[in-house]
Amino acid sequence: MSEGDSSDAVSFGVSFGVPEGVRRVFARTSGATRVVLVRHGEAVCNVDGVVGGIRGCKGLTDRGRRQVTALAESLSASGELRGAGALYASTLPRAIETAELLLPALGEGTRTVAERENLSELHPGDADAMTWQEVIDTFGVPEWDLHPEHQIAPGGESWTGFVARAGEAVRSLAEQHRGELVVAAVHAGVIEATLIHFLDIPPARSRRGFVRVQHASLTEWEWLPERMQWVLVRFNDAHGVPETP
Repeated sequence: MSEGDSSDAVSFGVSFGVPEGVRRVFARTSGATRVVLVRHGEAVCNVDGVVGGIRGCKGLTDRGRRQVTALAESLSASGELRGAGALYASTLPRAIETAELLLPALGEGTRTVAERENLSELHPGDADAMTWQEVIDTFGVPEWDLHPEHQIAPGGESWTGFVARAGEAVRSLAEQHRGELVVAAVHAGVIEATLIHFLDIPPARSRRGFVRVQHASLTEWEWLPERMQWVLVRFNDAHGVPETP
């Protein structure tokens, strides 16, 4: 490696003289804001088929705790999230529990979990704590591929409203922590929303489920304010930890 190169540059494949004007892959930018989103581990509502809003969420299963603990141990060994400026979680128990298990991996500088309601999964309104069969029997199910503006249930969010809310919630973390590393324990829907929101994916191409987000996996964004650009650094990174049996 020649003088002036960085290991990051080599690992991101941007050395070897590729001209700036045609380069498609860039090294990490010094001083960029890093936002690492961690999906919670397997939750009780996931396996019970219950709508997991603020009433329906009962936290992680034993398997979910093992998943997050294994991730935290791997992150502690690598040290890659040490020095985080803050650790956030949604207000849902499965995300809070995930954040608390991750806390030791962030080092001495981060000692508390800051809860943010706007980082929560799609608000289910009157469907909260129902089984999905009860939701179908009571409200029917909106066809979001055709009508993403329809609410999931009275008092709940639409798909388009949720994507806008969740995307802006993560954007606000980047604005609040410019130049820092910030970590947030969130939900599959929030991660999916950032992909749609930050990559400006048209609605016709952002059908629900167009990505699959693994439990206890990391998705990392860089925010480059001088370019007004989000860079997706990694997605669905389970950090080498297999699904925990």
